[in-house]
Amino acid sequence: MFFHGNLVTAALALTLVPGLASAHFQLSHTGDALIDRPGDVPVKLIFWHPFENGHVMDMAEPLEFYAIHRGERIDLKGSLIRTTFAGADNAAMAWDGILPVKRAGDYVLVTVPAPYYEGSEDVYIQQITKTYLNRGQMPTDWTEPQGLKAEIVPMVKPYNVIAGSTFTGRVMSDGTPVAGAEIEIEFMAAEPDMATGRAGPPTARPMPGGTVVAISDGNGYFTFGIPRAGWWGFAALGVGPDTEHEGKELSQDAVIWIRAHDLD
Repeated sequence: MFFHGNLVTAALALTLVPGLASAHFQLSHTGDALIDRPGDVPVKLIFWHPFENGHVMDMAEPLEFYAIHRGERIDLKGSLIRTTFAGADNAAMAWDGILPVKRAGDYVLVTVPAPYYEGSEDVYIQQITKTYLNRGQMPTDWTEPQGLKAEIVPMVKPYNVIAGSTFTGRVMSDGTPVAGAEIEIEFMAAEPDMATGRAGPPTARPMPGGTVVAISDGNGYFTFGIPRAGWWGFAALGVGPDTEHEGKELSQDAVIWIRAHDLD
């Protein structure tokens, strides 16, 4: 088993998993991670395959949808409106929400979706998802865990990662680090159009050989080199304590989205 060092020498097992051409990813998507001024920020909740602009899954009403700002919880579930999101192959149920941004600081968006039944595998999937926004370049909350059943805690500020550098996260299950967790890695090659509710044109192709995967070390850490700017998602599979839903297997996953930028 590997053990965590610094960002350069952090343990990383990186593989391409045969037979997996794509990965399910829960999105809590905004147009940008950096907010210039106060106002309402639109959020799209989509369950999708964003790397290859693949199949969109119907997303039931989330169990929870909220933001953490300066340690305080802002309930956003009342803002949700059911809508449709269209990928290249199909359209499916999604949700539009609103994040009211007032003061400077971090806004940690948390989505706890209802479990989704994946018929091809006869299992339920629940991807507890975090996305980080910031207004005014004032960091306030990004370093703190949110006490979720399954989560990835960032070790690098998640809304202004430098493309070409690395991202390190720590996989947690009910506050306990998870060793040997399998983390699927996804580039949002086709970004959702916030105005039309449709996928934009893909800007990259999925990797040959299947889904990109990292394995957490003995203390729950993993590190991945970020090759280009854009939104990157990390999903630690089956790390949550809940393993069954309605008599079937449940994969309770931790998802985090980060935003990488090129140096000008």
